[in-house]
Amino acid sequence: MTKNTIAICPGSFDPVTIGHIDIIQRASAMFDKLIVVVADNPAKNCSFSPKERVELIKKSIPHLNNVEVDRYDGLLAEYAAKKNAGAIIKGLRAMSDFEYEFQMALTNKKLNPKVETLFLTTAAENMYLSSSMVKQIAGMGGDISSFVPAAIHQDIVERLLKNK
Repeated sequence: MTKNTIAICPGSFDPVTIGHIDIIQRASAMFDKLIVVVADNPAKNCSFSPKERVELIKKSIPHLNNVEVDRYDGLLAEYAAKKNAGAIIKGLRAMSDFEYEFQMALTNKKLNPKVETLFLTTAAENMYLSSSMVKQIAGMGGDISSFVPAAIHQDIVERLLKNK
């Protein structure tokens, strides 16, 4: 298989979880360069600013030399064209994720015919894991240490308990 040099892994990452990191690590092994893009979705009630989410991801992946972390507010298809990316990487937890992500993949392909969307299935142990679940558990004082990277655990706990 020939490597496409650049791929994009978009998401809200509010906050980044070990499930996200698993997808990022696996995707980084497939491409020369992976750009993790923090999307600012106004429809979501985020606990961390886009800038903070970028920093949390960077703190979680210092060992991945071919990964860049960025943020973008516009259309993903336009961002992919701007960065000369040939692929968009999306992680899937369940069939319920697939329907929405498939629709997005077709839309992005229509907007940018040069980009392909690749779906990576989550590891079985992360199928239940979501940022929303992490926020809910942490906000109630629960232990999220097995759900988020150790490097950012305290940052997340402090923010989410403060917001309580």
